[in-house]
Amino acid sequence: MKLHADLPLASSIIAYGDGWLQLPQERLEHSLLLSGEGWHQPWDCPRFDALQQAHLQALADAALQHQAQVVLLGSGARTRFPATAWLRPFITQQLGLEVMDTAAACRTFNILVGEGRRVLAGLILERSAESI
Repeated sequence: MKLHADLPLASSIIAYGDGWLQLPQERLEHSLLLSGEGWHQPWDCPRFDALQQAHLQALADAALQHQAQVVLLGSGARTRFPATAWLRPFITQQLGLEVMDTAAACRTFNILVGEGRRVLAGLILERSAESI
């Protein structure tokens, strides 16, 4: 699905699909952490079922490093919530976490970047069984 008709911001998500995401300069086919400033790094969480507390700790640490106002978790093809106990890094660091499916997280990320908000997203890019 294409997200923009206008020229994209350097940090915006141009398009996304089954197991992939297009940034202005690069197509990615792995889960990632992505900031509104354009920084990104691979996130070793290929599907929601593989999500562990350490993944959420890495997301919280990156949010603090990038001084994020909003933290998004794109949970894959559908909205799924992590175990409550794993949210401790967000609670202790007073960070809010918005959980939604990855497609919604991509759209929300672009809206927040367009508003000039400091946002960080953990996006799980999993492939559907049909595309494997």
